[in-house]
Amino acid sequence: MELGFNVFFNYNKKQSGLSKYKHIFFDLDHTLWDFAKNSKETLSEAFELFSLASLGINWNEFIHEYWIVNDAFWDDYRKGRVTKEELRYNRFHFTLKHFDVDNFELATSIGDYYVKYSPHKQNVFPNTHETLNYLKSKYKLHIITNGFEEVQYIKLEKSNLAQYFEEVITSENAGVKKPDPKIFNYALELSNAEVQESLMIGDNLEADISAGFASNDFTNLDPEIKDALTMQIATAIDIKMGYCDGYYNDKIETIYAKYSAYKNLISFL
Repeated sequence: MELGFNVFFNYNKKQSGLSKYKHIFFDLDHTLWDFAKNSKETLSEAFELFSLASLGINWNEFIHEYWIVNDAFWDDYRKGRVTKEELRYNRFHFTLKHFDVDNFELATSIGDYYVKYSPHKQNVFPNTHETLNYLKSKYKLHIITNGFEEVQYIKLEKSNLAQYFEEVITSENAGVKKPDPKIFNYALELSNAEVQESLMIGDNLEADISAGFASNDFTNLDPEIKDALTMQIATAIDIKMGYCDGYYNDKIETIYAKYSAYKNLISFL
């Protein structure tokens, strides 16, 4: 897995020259800020606070079902099928209904608690600070995120990540969500960057990679090499949530490969 990550970057370093890059745009959740760990901590607190066990809900089954429902709602949100408010509360309502607890008021209370306290969690992935500290001396760093406007800035401040970034572009202030190309154009304009000198790093192949600046590196590649590199990117980067009570256990190896690979950024950038 880690080899694939290295091959992608080392190949492009030789073929297209990473020295051309001046701006690096990062996704936040699942890429730098450990969404799964921070989310699980907050949900554990909410599970106890709202006495969900007294409703006959098992914690392991609850967290397992929530990951599935939340992932589906975020996918719909990116595609414009649900609103921000529908995502915020229905993910908990649908999870509770799975356990025959049809209580939207309770779901709303859990949703409000989650949005209020989750952004204050400070867990980031291994080597994140070391990598960003190194890159900041060589490149202009920015954030592009689909996360809620009011919480993303809190995450950056509380996890001590804000110090590294010049521009923070959220889908709400851009008016569109990744993978819509308009958000990348908006980011370029806001950061005064050119697409040829910009690189996008994220966890989602569709939202961050295929639609982002990194896709430019594939334009002139041989088709067979292109397919091979795309597969390597998919296995090393396209990670969702991670290591959460079985549902994502098949992703564990790629998660560790991905974030240990942050060290390798320093070797080629």
